[in-house]
Amino acid sequence: MSLQWSEELSVGVEAIDAQHKELINRINGLLQAMSQGKGREEIGGLLEFLGRYVVEHFGVEEDYMSRFSYPGLVAHRAQHAAFVNDFEALRREFITHGASAHMTLQVQRRICDWLKTHIAGTDKLLGTFLKTKL
Repeated sequence: MSLQWSEELSVGVEAIDAQHKELINRINGLLQAMSQGKGREEIGGLLEFLGRYVVEHFGVEEDYMSRFSYPGLVAHRAQHAAFVNDFEALRREFITHGASAHMTLQVQRRICDWLKTHIAGTDKLLGTFLKTKL
């Protein structure tokens, strides 16, 4: 079960939408590698990249929020921090136990579901705000 880009996920800010699309593509690549039983090194590399990319992407969003005094900054930043913590927990699980069917399911549930809900809800609110400022 992969995550698919749709206009429902568009926040209307080109830079953010482009990063969301890349994030979705990379997560789908991770899920595919895991389901195909790819090597630990390949999956580990994808997890490392995703960990860095997520932090970079959240930084871009938070920069926009700071620059334009977004009133939801604190709550939005807290959601980002919680996601990073959850992602790191999954990465540690991979390091300890490898790419099991259980871990693949957890990535789908905890990463894909969170990301879709966050983009379609919290990020869309940010996008609406930013469109009035940009």
